[in-house]
Amino acid sequence: MTGADHLASFSTTEDALVLASVSSPAERELLNDWLERQRREHPDSNVEVLELPYEDPPPTVLARLVEELESDEDRSVVPVRVFWVPGGLPTRLKVVALLSGRDTYRPPELLQRRILKKDPSRARVVAGEPAKVSELRQQWSDTTVGENPREFARFVIRRAILAIERVELRLLGPEYKSPRLVKPEMLESARFREGLEKIPGATVDRAGAMLDELATGWSRFSVDLIPASGRAIFSRGFDPNIDYDRAEVESMRRALETHPAVLLFSHRSYLDGVIVPVAMRENRLPPVYTFAGINLSFGFMGPLMRRSGVIFIRRKIDDPLYKYVLKEFVGYIVEKRFNLTWSIEGTRSRTGKMLPPKLGLLSYVADAYLEGRADDILLQPVSISFDQLHETAEYAAYARGGEKTPEGLSWLYNFIKAQGERNYGKIYVRFPEAVSMRQYLGPAHGPIAQDKAAKRLAMQKMAIEVAWRILRVTPVNATGLVSALLLATRGVALDLDQLHHTLQDSVDYLERKQTPMTNSALRLRTPEGVRAAVDALSNGHPVTRVDSGWEPVWRIAPEDEHEAAFYRNSLIHAFLETSIVELALAHAGRAESDRLEAFWSQAMRLRDLLKFDFYFADSAAFRDHIAEEMSWHEDWEAHVAAGGEEITKLLRAKRPLIAGAMLRPFFEAYAIVADVLRDAPAEISEKDLTKQALGVGRQYFAQGRIRSNEAVSALLFATARQVAADQQLLENAADLNERRAAFLAELRSILNDMDEVEKVAGQQFFAREMERRLRTETA
Repeated sequence: MTGADHLASFSTTEDALVLASVSSPAERELLNDWLERQRREHPDSNVEVLELPYEDPPPTVLARLVEELESDEDRSVVPVRVFWVPGGLPTRLKVVALLSGRDTYRPPELLQRRILKKDPSRARVVAGEPAKVSELRQQWSDTTVGENPREFARFVIRRAILAIERVELRLLGPEYKSPRLVKPEMLESARFREGLEKIPGATVDRAGAMLDELATGWSRFSVDLIPASGRAIFSRGFDPNIDYDRAEVESMRRALETHPAVLLFSHRSYLDGVIVPVAMRENRLPPVYTFAGINLSFGFMGPLMRRSGVIFIRRKIDDPLYKYVLKEFVGYIVEKRFNLTWSIEGTRSRTGKMLPPKLGLLSYVADAYLEGRADDILLQPVSISFDQLHETAEYAAYARGGEKTPEGLSWLYNFIKAQGERNYGKIYVRFPEAVSMRQYLGPAHGPIAQDKAAKRLAMQKMAIEVAWRILRVTPVNATGLVSALLLATRGVALDLDQLHHTLQDSVDYLERKQTPMTNSALRLRTPEGVRAAVDALSNGHPVTRVDSGWEPVWRIAPEDEHEAAFYRNSLIHAFLETSIVELALAHAGRAESDRLEAFWSQAMRLRDLLKFDFYFADSAAFRDHIAEEMSWHEDWEAHVAAGGEEITKLLRAKRPLIAGAMLRPFFEAYAIVADVLRDAPAEISEKDLTKQALGVGRQYFAQGRIRSNEAVSALLFATARQVAADQQLLENAADLNERRAAFLAELRSILNDMDEVEKVAGQQFFAREMERRLRTETA
């Protein structure tokens, strides 16, 4: 056979022990051809060969290796393996091999000779970097708890396997990089054993079982299969071409070449866990290892996902041993320069807006950095957004008080089936600049490593910065803008011209702020673009088109408000500060004195009330942003200070007026909870509070006492409860009833300010309508 060549040179002028991983006659012939060539080229060399099976070596082989290693400390150990170039096997055989854990690119022994006869280039002998026995023995002594020659022999085998993997990685590309031998390497580690001894009741066997539970990796076939399968799933309903910013991709590629990274993605759909691997694979970036809840390890999905880079973790991490094993596992993966990924929010956002960051897993990564296991670790923000999602119906059910459907095979079937029900538009993935752990945590082994409070504060700032960067690059789409507009009409339908002229102020604002927008949002400049957007959302997804009269009109029915709110909430961050400006102006207009101070104090108060629902800059930066928002009006501070009609003029001149469209549901939800608290016990449970709030909210909407059905939401009531707790309204106190009543009055006052803003916005709308009709009559 002629398919052998060597890809890593080694000196054969001295003694060498070749550890050859072969397990078939065809591979043995390739090895012998290669060895014969080495001997011809170096006739004075002394090369001994020890064949190693692909699986664990039997006792006889291990005993021979022990003898060879003890015979000469200066001898070089050279790992060798037959490398099979990908291609050729039927997909069904590869899938079976993937589920069983076999090497899916190594053909079955019965087919190997036939394959090589047809194409000798399909296999070649590769040699890893050699190392002297003395060097290996020193590494073994320094890093493991091994004490006998057999343990040293096993260590040498592991080093040989890893050396060969590095050579094959250079042949295949960075996207095939995968952790190997994690369990034996960790269990033999002196560092790991030292920590294990400090945990009461901990044993090596229990720790090993937990490592089996965490086991993951990318088989070579799964690197190709899983992204392709993921694409097949989302392409049923989405444009198969994901929208990227190419400059961001190349910038991230350069960053990943120098440091390990944690890719922290925004989470709106179960598809996110599919999209990240697809994005990495099709951009030829190193694979990522995805943390997922153990609840997703069901049926055949468990072994399939484990061999596709998924790390399953328990939902509750309260066992001290499990917590330690998980921490050390994360540290090991990072130290070996593999990239991890999970949702920075910890779970899917059911409301469409970003949730507060979760720090649990991130703290383990921070520990690995502070312990010096990497000179820096990058936190790579990943923004994933969609034109539409079928999961909004599920989220709407949660808002109405529904329960989550358990995951399982039937759930998976229904999820994949739903992807093909209609066209959901495009998927957008953005990779803003990464956040450096070193920048926030200081040097490894530095003072912050011993200061838990300082470390937690630094981690919170670091995580919030990641979230900020995600929000800043997430493009605003037409779905969110149209949903926001039609939600603001509270069920009143608009025709195409009304939709078009009303949307222009929002698009103008986004362009002034240089906010990223999708092509669908930019097309809202034309009536045709507006028509395409509302038609894509029609048939109750979540827009209703009424086309039985003179012209079609579009509305959002009350029962569809929760679905529409998901899309609107995805863009509130782009309009949040300008909405706060409007409410602060209306508040200042009611102030009897020092109206400028009233404006600023109310802006800061609104920021404080909304902090559980939205991300804000720090206080100083927030004030700067508010001042920037007001800079559209010359000498605005003097006009605010003058009050009265001057503030009304400011509101009339402002474009867009959007506070009601963006923030009314949140303040109405807060007010409903505050109303329920008036007669509630001091320490009412979250479940009881939510149940009563849902009942009161449905009553108030039926009576017209609140304007938005979407405010009647278990999801919004959860953060409303946090607001109440932050105001110390869930703790027993002598003045609790008075403070609860005052809080409700404050929220009603904010809603009154919103009424004033919406009144002016309505006047702007009717002015545009009159102008349009005049143009039509004179045309």
